[in-house]
Amino acid sequence: MHHLRHATPFRRAAALLLTASLLLAACGGAAPTPDAASPASTAPAASSSAASTGNLVILEWAGYELPQFYEPFFAQNPKSKVDYSFFSEDAEAFAKLLSGFNVDVVHPCNPWWGLYVEQGLVQPIDTSKLSNFAGLDPDMVALGQFNGQQYFIPWDWGFESILVRTDKVSQMPQSWADLANPEYAGHLAIWDSGEANHIIAALALGFDPWNTTPEQDEQIKQWLIDLKPNLLTYWVDFSELAQQVGSGDVWVASNAWADTYVSLLDQDVPVEYLNPAEGMLRFVCGFGISSQSKNPDLALAYIDAAIAPQSMANFSNEYGYGSANREALPLIDPAIVELFHMDDPAFLESTVFYQSLTQEQRQKITAMWNDVKAAP
Repeated sequence: MHHLRHATPFRRAAALLLTASLLLAACGGAAPTPDAASPASTAPAASSSAASTGNLVILEWAGYELPQFYEPFFAQNPKSKVDYSFFSEDAEAFAKLLSGFNVDVVHPCNPWWGLYVEQGLVQPIDTSKLSNFAGLDPDMVALGQFNGQQYFIPWDWGFESILVRTDKVSQMPQSWADLANPEYAGHLAIWDSGEANHIIAALALGFDPWNTTPEQDEQIKQWLIDLKPNLLTYWVDFSELAQQVGSGDVWVASNAWADTYVSLLDQDVPVEYLNPAEGMLRFVCGFGISSQSKNPDLALAYIDAAIAPQSMANFSNEYGYGSANREALPLIDPAIVELFHMDDPAFLESTVFYQSLTQEQRQKITAMWNDVKAAP
């Protein structure tokens, strides 16, 4: 299904076109304790006769709470308040809602959407109440539909790939399998995500990550255990990874996100973001409204503000992620569009797109990852 391509760096020259105004942070940025909610710091811009009052609690990736990402919300709802609780990996967000954690809006990625619906954690969304819905990519919209109803509204998409300090290695990785190169011993960082590591290990071994046999699952676990001599750390958030790559402690980072790459370029750190032979990973994330939400209409207003073209362009310009709203593309810095192939469907087709997990797969992957981390 996916084309195989040799590992090639994105052009650093394109990155040099990035405007100096970019303020760089991250999808997995430095976060407070996951159960701690912090208020959004933004002032209302205007009042509205239709304004709502009340508070929202958003379960979100750290760094996504910047008010320019939902700019129109406070203009229309000046008396409302938005609080955030942060998570660093999809499994954590799902577990929190499953345990009864009360939020209004959650922002998971597409492999997990079906699990939220199956567990009754989210409610159907009336898209007629979203004035910006028509601009969304229909393929991404379709991913959020279950049983003929819309449960998730796509917002962002992006890549995971291998990030390399080019001044530290003599052999550049060509594939996910090359993470095991002994040259990188003690200088490899991999994301603390069982799902992501199951996928890259399966790709390295030539397996279909979403249709593995029990025997292949054992090989995947062993491959990840055998990788541990190369391992310096499991990275959890952007600030941690960016600091470790920037300091030179980490030479090779697995499943790095676009924001990490852009931030390090902005600091003039010599890094490349590779396209492995098996393909970069690609995902779509989006908003769901909790079935326990006390203010679903206000949640809809928040989502509608977030998917507005300018809100989405602000997000893409900040972090280098793609926008689900096609009308945002002309508003995004052309250098960002070029750097991450946002207007290149052929490149996107060459990537490995995250697919939906079943409950059984989720449980098996979680158990596998616990075993890998506990292994000596």
